[in-house]
Amino acid sequence: MIARPMSLLVRTNLTLAVSSLAIVAIAVVALQFFVVEPTAEQSADDQAALLVLTAQTWVELPPESRPFFELELAEQHDLFISAQAAAHPPARFDESPFLTQLEERLNARLGQPVAITRGDDLLWATLPMGGFELQVGFSGARRDIQPLYVGLIIAGLGAAVVLITSAIIVLRVARPLVQAAERADAFRGGVDFDPLPEKGPKELVVLARNLNTMAREISSLLSNRTTLLAGISHDLKTPLARMRLAVELLPETVDPVLVARLERNLESMDELITDALKFVRGTHEPTKPTELRALVADLLQRQDPTIPFDCGKSAKTVVDVAPGALTRVLANLIDNAQRHGQDARVRLRGRQVHVIDSGPGIPEAHREAVLQPFFRLDRSRSAATGGSGLGLAIAHQLCEAHGWSITISSHPGGGTDVCVSV
Repeated sequence: MIARPMSLLVRTNLTLAVSSLAIVAIAVVALQFFVVEPTAEQSADDQAALLVLTAQTWVELPPESRPFFELELAEQHDLFISAQAAAHPPARFDESPFLTQLEERLNARLGQPVAITRGDDLLWATLPMGGFELQVGFSGARRDIQPLYVGLIIAGLGAAVVLITSAIIVLRVARPLVQAAERADAFRGGVDFDPLPEKGPKELVVLARNLNTMAREISSLLSNRTTLLAGISHDLKTPLARMRLAVELLPETVDPVLVARLERNLESMDELITDALKFVRGTHEPTKPTELRALVADLLQRQDPTIPFDCGKSAKTVVDVAPGALTRVLANLIDNAQRHGQDARVRLRGRQVHVIDSGPGIPEAHREAVLQPFFRLDRSRSAATGGSGLGLAIAHQLCEAHGWSITISSHPGGGTDVCVSV
């Protein structure tokens, strides 16, 4: 199986997503080393300095002023100081890396180990100061900086930015490109091509202008070719009729073999001209709502011998097609199946018409080549075995002109299955 190429939107999202993840990783690492860790260390050092300064100030105050100082600390700074050491359980340093840094800064300032305990919803630092074992309590509700959460927040916000950016890119770039691709895919060389709007970024304007110019030139070229083909084919009808009349008026003394050869050549020329005129009329036929089953049934009723028709149990299918062109396509396929195969039959399934035969089949290597003009598996030029060599080519070109598809495959029961999807 061949993987379908990714759309421009998917490619843009993937590119932006990879770039955003790289930016998030760099930002988290940079924040951790240049902001988070220095800030945490400075905060721990400031907290340690405040605790030590509080204890020193309390020791240096007269005893009668200490209660007022303690009250002011509690009201203004949420600090509590006590000269009576109370027994509290040790604080769990694994819960907060900040406590580890704070303990290290206290130890460095006092030059001896300092115990940090937890009690009464506070953290208590026991500070030896001026002959006292002072306990200074402070709030333990300090929030630690979490690099993981920071990364997740940045990633989430980055994803939102990616989606918004992608939407803007799609609106400004991808949508006009998709529109251009759809118009180019739908273009069949007709004069009804809907030009692309020439607006937007400079590159898209140039692309739209070139595509519109190309479509107009191709439409003009095909129109001129079709007009020339129609004129030549039509003008050849008159001299061909004169040649037929001249052959009919030849005296009986002329060699009958020569006369028969001339008649066969005239038949071949007439068949080529007729096929060319059918193709010209088919490419310019307008579309109209057509009931597919009725169209196929009407075509098969005019066939001799009768062609079996299997339409299944499907409901009526109305399609917007050029009925004359579709009839010519199916008639050419049926004629080809009768000429080169056996037991020709037609099967209708939804919007697909299958023309099936039980002949020798078409080798897979030649299934594209048989759709080209004048290619024949039977290399002889005999009308009895080959025809003009334009039947499948005209069917293929009419399908392309009207946006239909034609595929050739092997039938499970043997032979060839040519499917036209409208």
